[in-house]
Amino acid sequence: MISCPVPTSLTISCPVPTSLTQTAFIICLRSAAGTLLPTHPLLYRDSLTLFRVLSSLKSGTVAMAMARVVRQICAVLGLLSVSLVTADDPYRFYTWTVTYGTISPLGVPQQVILINGQFPGPRLDAVTNDNLVLNLINKLDEPFLLTWNGIKQRKNSWQDGVLGTNCPIPPNSNYTYNFQPKDQIGSYTYFPSTALHKAAGGYGALNVYHRPQIPIPYSPPDGEFTLLVGDWFKTSHKTLRQNLDSGKSLPFPDGVIINGQPHATFTGDQGKTYMFRISNVGLLTSLNFRIQGHTVKLVEVEGSHTVQNIYDSLDVHVGQSITVLVTLNQPPKDYYIVASTRFTTAVLTATAILHYSNSGTPVSGPLPAGPTIEVDWSMKQARTYRWNLTANAARPNPQGSFHYGKITPSRTIMLANSAPLINGKQRCAVNGVSFINADTPLKLADYFNIPGVFRTDSMQTSPSGGSPSIATSVIKASLHDFIEIIFQNNENTIQSWHLDGYDFWVVGYGNGQWTPASRSSYNLVDTLTRHTAQVYPNSWTSIYMSLDNQGMWNVRSAIWDRQYLGQQFYLRVWNPVQSLANEYDIPSNALLCGQAVGRHH
Repeated sequence: MISCPVPTSLTISCPVPTSLTQTAFIICLRSAAGTLLPTHPLLYRDSLTLFRVLSSLKSGTVAMAMARVVRQICAVLGLLSVSLVTADDPYRFYTWTVTYGTISPLGVPQQVILINGQFPGPRLDAVTNDNLVLNLINKLDEPFLLTWNGIKQRKNSWQDGVLGTNCPIPPNSNYTYNFQPKDQIGSYTYFPSTALHKAAGGYGALNVYHRPQIPIPYSPPDGEFTLLVGDWFKTSHKTLRQNLDSGKSLPFPDGVIINGQPHATFTGDQGKTYMFRISNVGLLTSLNFRIQGHTVKLVEVEGSHTVQNIYDSLDVHVGQSITVLVTLNQPPKDYYIVASTRFTTAVLTATAILHYSNSGTPVSGPLPAGPTIEVDWSMKQARTYRWNLTANAARPNPQGSFHYGKITPSRTIMLANSAPLINGKQRCAVNGVSFINADTPLKLADYFNIPGVFRTDSMQTSPSGGSPSIATSVIKASLHDFIEIIFQNNENTIQSWHLDGYDFWVVGYGNGQWTPASRSSYNLVDTLTRHTAQVYPNSWTSIYMSLDNQGMWNVRSAIWDRQYLGQQFYLRVWNPVQSLANEYDIPSNALLCGQAVGRHH
């Protein structure tokens, strides 16, 4: 046993092992540092490096080496004792267990995916730059991954939780994610990225709050509510997956649910203002959100503080999140909260109740009407979303201090979605190429220089008009480039595109075919940044993006059957100069699969 006092009057100690495993080493360090280790990122990150060094020693010298390490920690704690008490980037530790369970989201008992027994899963609350260490235990009968929708994973695509970056967690096994919402605030979600598991649930909210020293451009609300809204199927995810695998399309959803149920109640006090964090966690359909007798003030969209316009209702497309403020300024009674599908022939509706705490009157009257199939209405609304140029987001500098509109893109990429038949089966494609996952995550193949796993020439950066094909497609890009991407939708259905690792400026929407002349309509002053953008039927959406985050990043349809059928690819953002300033090293606990099995890391 080795111990030492530190200036904070705490004592660190740990039993010195005669043999070494990473788990034993981390446990020893946690015991040594007590509650201090989880709060200081330097100690936790360096512990993994120390482990690699010590594990190379012969067992007879481990005890002596550990003794030296603990003494060094004593010295470090002495130097850092003040900063440890007020650490800016604390660690938050979680253990989540994924299981099946039976509930009735639409009144019919069915198998769903639970996290710690909950559907939706636990709400994950964090503050900007918190370090989230989450041990995920998979008790399903299939491999499983969670992805963190909208979290940029700065320099850390190793934690992205998609099949191109991570091996799935085998049944009865676990993986520990370790990531930061670095320089981010806002409303986000997490959900399963594997095997159409999203159709069975396993999703939840991820809310990132601002640091106390960073002001927000509105008065703190009197309370807040998180609403996870989405379409839902009574059919099991395995049956839906079999339909897609056999070349069929998914049927129309059976309903819409709010927080895992068709009805919910949210209670507030008359005269007070509440924040509503609203996310579309469904598979297929855009939704319109509204509250009977009330208007909503838009204040944040996926990490961007917005110009605070007032709306009667708002469209939220698949994969998107918005944050609004609602003042309870009506007579005390109960009011309908409504979410209904958009651009669908049959309109599905879910309702919840906004209950005034002093109400003695139940809801009454017809549901407030909302838009249904009107595309122009939605596009006009989307153009009213503006960046609050003078507000801070996660950083102290104003959002408008980055003048994106004055930068000339170095490259233009056009991505056209399609739904071709390939080998007699329904597929979805980008520029004629339908993506298939490899047996080895692309990030691992890249790191270990494993040939033949993916190709960077299988998909062109503009539509070619050739015959559709299947490939594991990757587009190369250079770190620090500033690029323009046009999403061209020549189909009669709405699209929703998401980019992992980034947010981007949505500079333009338009009907028909994009041409260079379309740039004259771009908003180059105050469009907002977000991580998921809709593309209306037979229309285009254009974005600007600063490639400041090295890694292997998934670009995908957020409409989940299209993603599953191949409407995705990976963007490899790269700098040949290897540096931890550009990208973190492979995690010591990275799961290895496919051709990466047995490789040293």
